[in-house]
Amino acid sequence: MNYDKQHALLETVIPELNAPIRGKVRDVYDLGETLLFIATDRISAYDCIMPNGIPGKGRVLTQITLNWFKILTGIPNHLVTANVAKYPAALQKYAADLDGRSMIVKKLKMLPVECIVRGYLSGSGWESYQKSRTVCGISLREGYLKSAKLDEPIFTPTTKAQSGHDMPIDVASLGGIIGSEMAEKLKDAAISIYRQAAEFALGRGIIIADTKFEFGVDEKGELVLADEVLTPDSSRFWPVASYEPGKSQPSLDKQFVRDWLDSVNFNRQPPAPELPAEIVAKTAEKYNEALKVLTR
Repeated sequence: MNYDKQHALLETVIPELNAPIRGKVRDVYDLGETLLFIATDRISAYDCIMPNGIPGKGRVLTQITLNWFKILTGIPNHLVTANVAKYPAALQKYAADLDGRSMIVKKLKMLPVECIVRGYLSGSGWESYQKSRTVCGISLREGYLKSAKLDEPIFTPTTKAQSGHDMPIDVASLGGIIGSEMAEKLKDAAISIYRQAAEFALGRGIIIADTKFEFGVDEKGELVLADEVLTPDSSRFWPVASYEPGKSQPSLDKQFVRDWLDSVNFNRQPPAPELPAEIVAKTAEKYNEALKVLTR
């Protein structure tokens, strides 16, 4: 396993298995009938992977995701087991590295879309609203402030780019890619899951401003929730205690890293700059706080 100087796991190496598919955060190994997902400590922002990681981040993402799998209802998920003792014998020598940051999951036909649900007006959604009073082609009423709660959550999918930036599309365009019936199923499932999670988190003092889901289809053609779910990597988490519409919000997610990159005028193109030690430490603190609050 490849760790950086701050002991963040940047890359996994398991010679007993075929080479993994490496995403921005996860290393995915094919086990035959299932897949091994390992959440590393890599962190990306603006679709660029930072050269150094956030120690323990992969475990935070995995534990939050597993907690949501227990809570959310109405749609199956891809989890088989996260108990390392039940993993194949060849993996037991890596148990210390895998424990808490990995899971074995079902193989699915993944849908080529990022399913973004927005409950509040922030980020690129706020930028679009300021220009046209629309977000991803959805018309919104006048009068919203920055970070304001939307009257109803909206579904704003994007393409899932293998490289470069994901591009926003509307539901009609999504239907042209995966079929109109599946596009409507995705929209309904994503909004339903967001509503459940937002209510749960609000009861623990966290606003989920927006989030991103991924879905696949199983051998029966059924929709299945996959990958990470409602983590600080895929969501904006705002503490209720400090929430105030009309301005940017303190957060328990990787917006902190984005803000630092903006402060050093990062051009949002690779290679990304190394994160300073204090940014790494503060980001780890925010992620761990989100884990503590959501799983207590």
